Amino acid sequence: MSETIAGRDENPAPESRLWTPHGFRDDEWVHAETADALAGNGRVILPLAVFLELDPQARALNRERLGVLLQPGDQLDAIAGLLDTLSLVALAFPAYNDGRSYSKAELLRSRHGFKGAVRAVGDVLYDQLSHMLRVGFDEFIIANPVLIRRLEDGNTGGLPLHYQPSARSSGATGGYSWRRAGHNRA
Repeated sequence: MSETIAGRDENPAPESRLWTPHGFRDDEWVHAETADALAGNGRVILPLAVFLELDPQARALNRERLGVLLQPGDQLDAIAGLLDTLSLVALAFPAYNDGRSYSKAELLRSRHGFKGAVRAVGDVLYDQLSHMLRVGFDEFIIANPVLIRRLEDGNTGGLPLHYQPSARSSGATGGYSWRRAGHNRA
């Protein structure tokens, strides 16, 4: 147990910051537990159950300022038919070793054609960032101090070559890095 000084923890939780491939930004979104947060004018991320309980007209009227948070165990199919009422889908990473949200991000982009923001929330680490970018994430809430420092230095890491297709192209390679040429039989 950590010691406290005047009631304060010596090791406070690191401050989270929003990062996109364009750099660190101010976060306009707030997480709310109830739909009452829509009474204001701000951008709101709601838990899946609260989002699903919203009146369809309320979802349509608040599209530009409405986001949903999916936990790893939540089914993507629950929002598949409602993606046109969302500006942001936040996918949770409660632990670095839970990769279910990778699949959801890729499916949002490739199968469902979601054009809004896909945000990673939770335990985002340096080694994961390039993979998250490839499967469709474009926003990250980052608390890891090592990752924050590296991103401030302009270092996103990653491997230069890929063998699998992805939701986001890794750039021109003169061909498809994942395509294998067949053998000519003469």
